[in-house]
Amino acid sequence: MTYRIAYMGTPDFSVGALTALIEAGHEVACVYTQPPRPAGRGKKGRPSPVHEFAAEHGIEVRHPASLRGEEEQAAFAALDLDVAVVAAYGLILPKPILEAPRHGCLNIHASLLPRWRGAAPIQRAILAGDRISGVTIMRMDAGLDTGPMLLRESVTIGPRTNAGRLHDELSSMGARMIVEALARLEAARLEETPQAEEGVTYAAKIDKAETRIDWARPAAEIERRLRAFAPAPGAWFELDGERIRVLAGTVTGERGEPGTVLDDTLTVACGEGAIRLEVVQRAGKGAMETTAFLRGRAVSAGTVLL
Repeated sequence: MTYRIAYMGTPDFSVGALTALIEAGHEVACVYTQPPRPAGRGKKGRPSPVHEFAAEHGIEVRHPASLRGEEEQAAFAALDLDVAVVAAYGLILPKPILEAPRHGCLNIHASLLPRWRGAAPIQRAILAGDRISGVTIMRMDAGLDTGPMLLRESVTIGPRTNAGRLHDELSSMGARMIVEALARLEAARLEETPQAEEGVTYAAKIDKAETRIDWARPAAEIERRLRAFAPAPGAWFELDGERIRVLAGTVTGERGEPGTVLDDTLTVACGEGAIRLEVVQRAGKGAMETTAFLRGRAVSAGTVLL
């Protein structure tokens, strides 16, 4: 049996699950996604990755700015859906939307709920030094990621895992799990488990101010920040007025005044310990190893980074 589905998602993370649902033979009646955003020098509206994928596959795309209006809710109900699948959509679903599909709305969330409810679970898990992450398939309710859990699977966050790598792993995992969830739904084997009341944390959206490196912080904390923001938006510092992004580094035991370059390999003193910068990126350039960067831009010991 296949289901008639509305798929609701926006970024790259969401494309994998949409692909998997199509390949599993489900009928995707419509895709909902965020409206095109101004991008590039011309500031023309750029469709989301999910929008582009759906259009390429001949699927109707809708991108309302809100789902609170009666007209939008009626249009959603008119789709006569079995189920809606939601993955990093970006809009709140009002009660009439949640209740319109016969089997409700199932969400693919990139954390082990109830830890890291909210917008940025991948980055927050790395920033916090979590050793595991995962995907939860949940039935949505009116709260923020508070609904009952249907499936959960975990992965290890290694000492070199960055947000890009974890993003891709969880995206693939979520794609596989949502197909399994629908198969279990068909066979009446999809059990619901309420979320625990303890251990709740919230993954607030990343603020731009968080991406600037504060050298007064401990080196271990800064190293996690590098990984949490790699490959984008990138943690950064200023050198002679130029913004340099840092995509990877290693904690070392050296000491010095925070922000001071300690040697000719771009080891920088922090509030506790130091960090050797390994992969950096100048504005408009590609990422490069620090050795290559230093060949074109010498940074001597004693230089203070801002």
